[in-house]
Amino acid sequence: MSHVYFPTGGVCSVVSISERGKIIETATVGNEGMIGLPVLLGLDFSPITAISQVAGEALRMPAASFLEAMRPGGALDRLLRRYIAFVLRYLQQTIACNALHSVEERMCRWLLMTHDRVGQEEFILTQEFLAEMLGVRRQSVTVVAGTLQRAGLIAYRRGAMRIIDREGLEAASCECYEIAKTYYERIMG
Repeated sequence: MSHVYFPTGGVCSVVSISERGKIIETATVGNEGMIGLPVLLGLDFSPITAISQVAGEALRMPAASFLEAMRPGGALDRLLRRYIAFVLRYLQQTIACNALHSVEERMCRWLLMTHDRVGQEEFILTQEFLAEMLGVRRQSVTVVAGTLQRAGLIAYRRGAMRIIDREGLEAASCECYEIAKTYYERIMG
């Protein structure tokens, strides 16, 4: 890895790709985190794949400069160690969520997390991409998006997603959204 990235807008998906080419999201990273944790952990390669899911800007830093800035016990070192603790807990929550909750609940959680990171009521998002990230068929996303739109929670048209009723979307989400949000606030302050 030649660089690390700190998103300032938009959202990246950390994905796992099967031998058959099936993609599923394992984590999302926005303005709360970074892409390049393997560099921090001493690897010169990345065992993960990150893709941009909602376009935005990011700060890019050469890996060597990043490692020089990582003074043991320094502010950046402490902050990123706490972030790693959050990421590990977030990954555990995502695994549980994918196993225990309906597509509708997971989609609501995903939309809320993306909305938090993008900071805009409307963002570009295709149903095909969302289906890949949730690990479901596109038709399932179409049905859920229609249900959420009829309930007045979202507006969706030609790849543009708009959050209309955030409180309603939170109520329709599984508890994983609130668990991850609360844990992030607790550990990152």
